[in-house]
Amino acid sequence: QVQLVESGGGLVQPGGSLRLSCAASGSIISINAMGWYRQAPGKQRELVATITSAGSTNYADSVKGRFTISRDNAKNTVYLQMNSLKPEDTAVYYCKSNLRDSGSVYYRAYWGQGTQVTVSS
Repeated sequence: QVQLVESGGGLVQPGGSLRLSCAASGSIISINAMGWYRQAPGKQRELVATITSAGSTNYADSVKGRFTISRDNAKNTVYLQMNSLKPEDTAVYYCKSNLRDSGSVYYRAYWGQGTQVTVSS
């Protein structure tokens, strides 16, 4: 069984920083893309950033230049460094991992449980 566990959310003032982590554990054979998504109240879940196993990254226009995604393949962990946070960044942040577990020959998407990020003075 595979689990994705996020950490690092919280309350921060505008202009502040937070670092989110998401560790994948369990019977994992291989992981390709990993990423972060967010969902604000009353809105649809949206992509924040993704990173491939080779390190190629993609960002939503709204976070470019402020957020940085990275990963540690040895630890099956993806990070999101968030700087210059704005109130509109307030949301539940979810990590997603496309991985192959020991019970399958296919890759499938796994999601974390979400972590709340609130940007407010």
